[in-house]
Amino acid sequence: MKEKATSFDIAHRAGVSQSTVSRALNNSPLVSQATRDRIARIAEELNYKVDKNASNLRKQKSNTLALLLFEDPTTDDSLINPFFLSMLGSITRASAAAGYDLLVSFQNMQDDWHAEYEDSNKADGIILLGYGEYRAYKSKLDQLVEQGTHFVRWGAQDKAHPGVNIGCDNYQGGFEITSHLIGLGYTQFAFIGDNGDDAPEFKARHQGYIDALNTHHLLPETPVQYNAFSTEASGYAAMLRMLAEPVHPRAVVCASDLIAIGALDAISEAGLKVPEDIAVVGYDNIPVSGYASPALTTVRQNTVRAGELLVNALIKAINKQEVHDYLMPAELIIRRSCGASPE
Repeated sequence: MKEKATSFDIAHRAGVSQSTVSRALNNSPLVSQATRDRIARIAEELNYKVDKNASNLRKQKSNTLALLLFEDPTTDDSLINPFFLSMLGSITRASAAAGYDLLVSFQNMQDDWHAEYEDSNKADGIILLGYGEYRAYKSKLDQLVEQGTHFVRWGAQDKAHPGVNIGCDNYQGGFEITSHLIGLGYTQFAFIGDNGDDAPEFKARHQGYIDALNTHHLLPETPVQYNAFSTEASGYAAMLRMLAEPVHPRAVVCASDLIAIGALDAISEAGLKVPEDIAVVGYDNIPVSGYASPALTTVRQNTVRAGELLVNALIKAINKQEVHDYLMPAELIIRRSCGASPE
């Protein structure tokens, strides 16, 4: 007796993946019309029939959420920014509290994650974490919207972005931590961190920094700013560039704690002291910031609340309830790295 053809047989004949066959047979717009036609022709030749009962089962809720993490350059093997490690824990707990399993995977811009969950029934919705500038993958988000996939994203606010966005008020955090330094009597400043469109969260922090200086009439004609990615090595290199100048600022606002920790190392190696010679502040309140030498003044983004917001927003979307973008307030954490008023 001849065995019944399967979607894997079609995939082998067509030279595509089984998931592509599944999407094509369900007329997904993610598969080109030419490929859909070719797969339909092969299915007909093999006398393949779609199992409607199985298809309906696949479309039922899986009671699982998918968390897609973008890999970051790190000094360890995790490839996860320490801030997102804290967020991962809070999302896991919030999912469990809501009665959902959590599927976690690494993805990158080249992966096909925008189509991965459409017909597979792997998850009822997606949380995107660590993806930064959404415009780099806007076409994939547009396709998620088109195919009806529920998703939420952690990141900077942008009125043009598709889907629901949860984030922290980076502008407020940048403004408040700079204002705190000004209140201590500092008048000469530098900012370390990218401030371009490719780093929207850093850009918002930088704008808060600039507006705080401007509000207190301390903004120079050419503000001092050094580009750096969110790694210790990048912060270290940026601080070395700053210290190589004949005159350097007395207070440095870093776009992340990782940058600030690298800057602290460079200052120490140069034989200078924090905060006596240079005050340094960071952003994120990652666990190691409290154990740096000296302990780092920083801005806290409440990762427990963030995880709850992301999970609750996604579940509401899955249940067809109305959801909106939301910005959490930032919280200033004062420690020894900015010290008292400079001499």
